[in-house]
Amino acid sequence: MLEFPRWKYFVILLVLALSLVYALPNVFQSDYAVQITGNRGAALDDALKGRVAGYLDQAGVQPKSVAIENDSLMVRLADAESQTLAADILRENLGENYTVALNLASNVPPWLQRIGAQPMVLGLDLQGGVHFVLQVDQKAALEKRVDGYVEDIRVTLRDNRIRYTAVDRRPDHSITVTLAADADPAKAREQLAKVMPTLTVEGEGNRLAVRIPETELTQIAGSAIEQNIATLRNRVNQLGVSEPIIQRQGNDRIVVQLPGVQDTAAAKRMIGATATLEYRAMVDGNAADALASGRVPPEAKVYFRRDGSPILLNKRVIVTGDQMVSATSAIDQNGQPAVSVTLNNVGGDRMFEFTSANVGKPMAVVYTERIPQVTIVNGQEVRSFKVREEVINVANISGVFGKNFQTTGLEKAEADDLAKLLRAGSLAAPMDFVEERIVGPSLGKENVERGVTAVLYAFLFTLVFFGIYYRMFGLITGVALLFNLLIVVAVMSLFTATMTLPGFAGLALSIGLSVDANVLINERIREELRAGVPPKAAIVTGYDKASGTILDANLTAIIAGIALYAFGTGPLKGFAVTLVIGILASMFTAITVSRAIVTLLYARRKKLKTLAI
Repeated sequence: MLEFPRWKYFVILLVLALSLVYALPNVFQSDYAVQITGNRGAALDDALKGRVAGYLDQAGVQPKSVAIENDSLMVRLADAESQTLAADILRENLGENYTVALNLASNVPPWLQRIGAQPMVLGLDLQGGVHFVLQVDQKAALEKRVDGYVEDIRVTLRDNRIRYTAVDRRPDHSITVTLAADADPAKAREQLAKVMPTLTVEGEGNRLAVRIPETELTQIAGSAIEQNIATLRNRVNQLGVSEPIIQRQGNDRIVVQLPGVQDTAAAKRMIGATATLEYRAMVDGNAADALASGRVPPEAKVYFRRDGSPILLNKRVIVTGDQMVSATSAIDQNGQPAVSVTLNNVGGDRMFEFTSANVGKPMAVVYTERIPQVTIVNGQEVRSFKVREEVINVANISGVFGKNFQTTGLEKAEADDLAKLLRAGSLAAPMDFVEERIVGPSLGKENVERGVTAVLYAFLFTLVFFGIYYRMFGLITGVALLFNLLIVVAVMSLFTATMTLPGFAGLALSIGLSVDANVLINERIREELRAGVPPKAAIVTGYDKASGTILDANLTAIIAGIALYAFGTGPLKGFAVTLVIGILASMFTAITVSRAIVTLLYARRKKLKTLAI
C-alpha cells in the first residue's frame, strides 16, 4: 500500500516553517556603519548625536541615520567610501573619550532577533570584515621581564637574610645589586645563581652585576609575540567570532582578521586592551604633602583615586592580573558591580601571607590601562601610549584570604570587560594598532554573486534535466532540492556556522549528492515498472530498496566531511561544514520529503495504471 504516516507530514511542515523563519534574516542586507562607544561612562545622548551629525554635514557626508542602538551610537552610511571618510572625521573630532570603529549594522527586524534568528555568518572572503595589524612593543616586554628579575632578586636576598641597600635596573637590561657593608657577597652570588641559573652574576665586594644573556633577551622578545598571539586567540574566543585569522607578520607584528564582526568597537577594545589589576599595600604618610614637596618615601609611589585625591602606595606589588586564573563579573553584597577573582598557587600564597600579617590594615586595588593615542605632527601620524593608573578601591583587610576573593569599585561595563580580559590572560607586551581597515565590498560582493550564481545554475540545470528525463518525478525532485537549500541556509544561520567561498563548493556538491539519491530512487521505481509491478507497489518498493543504498553512500561522504573538519583548517573546515549539513538535509528531502509529495499525488488514485517517470 502507498501510504505515509500523518505525523511525518507534521514533521515536514514543522521543518519547513522553521527553515523559512530562520532563513528569512538572510534577505535583510546589513548597512555600512560607524559605531561610537563611550569610554569610562562618556555620554551617548542627543547632544552627541547633534555633534556627530554636524561634523558629518561639514565634511559633506550624508548618513542614512544617526541613532543610539544597544549602548552605542550607530551612524549608518550608504557605501564603504562614506564609511571610511566618516570614521576618519569622527576620530579626529571626538577625541579619546569615544571609541570610533567600522561596523556592519544589522537590519534584521526585532521580532526575528527575539527568537534568535540571525543572518548566516559569512567568511572574510564573502562578507568581508575587519583587518587589524598590531605592533608589539618588545622593549616593554623586556622591561617587564627585567622588572620581574629585580623583584625576584629582592625576594631571594630577603629570604636568605642578606642585607642590601639597592637593586637597580640599567639601560642595557643588566641589574646592579648593592649589598650592605656587613653582607656576605659570596653567599649572595651563590643564592642568586641557585635561584636564577640562566643569569650571570659578576662583580666583587658589595657591588654585584646580574646580566641576562643575549640569547635569553632574544627569546623573551620572541616569546612575547607568541604569548600575545595565544592571548589574542583567547580574547577573540570571548567575542564569539567564527573562523578568525590571527597570525604573526615579521618580527614584531600580528595580523588579526575578524569576518563579519557585528561590534568592531568591542573587538578593538578587547584585542588591544592592556587593562589589569594590581594589589598594593598602603604606605603611611601624607600623600598631598609628599606630592607638593616632592619628598616621596623611597619605597612608595603616589597614585590617584578616581576623585583625583592622591594616595601613597608601596612600589612592591602583592599580586597582579598575570597571576589570575579565573575572573567573573558579579554583584557584591551591596548590589554593586564586582569581579570575583581566583589566583594561581603563587598568587594565592602571596595574598595569604600578606593578609595574614596585615589584618586590619588597608590594601589598595590599582586599575592600570595603557591607552594608544594618535596625534598629527607635520601631517604625519605619531602613535604613542598614555598609561592610566587609578586606585579603584581601598579597604581594610577584615580577615585572612588567599586564592578567592572579590574586587569592587568598578562600573558595570568595566567589570564585564575586565573579567573577560583576566580570563583570556594578560598580554606579554603592549600592542599598538598600526593598521585598521574593512575588507573592500567589491571582493565580498563579487565572490557572493559568483557562489550564488554557481549554486543557482547547478540547481536550474538539474531541474531542467530531471523535468525532461523523469517528468513529474523530476518536478518532485526539484521541489525537494529547493527544500534542501532552504534547510541548509536555515541550519547554518541558526547555529552561526560560517559560510565561505569553499562552503559554496560544498553546497554545490551536496546538491549533486542529493541528485544522486533521487536518481537511485527514480531508477529503482522504473526497474519495478519494467518488471510488471503495479505503479503504487513500484513506488513503495523503489523507495524501500533505494533508501539503504542512499544511507550507505551518504554515510561515507559524511565520514569524509567529518575528517576534513577535524584535521583541516580555514577553508577546508568551511567546505566540510557545508558539505555535512547539505548531505544530512539531502537525505531528509530525498527519502522523506519527496516520498510525502509522491504519496499525496498518487495514493488516492484508485485506478492508477501509469506513472509520469
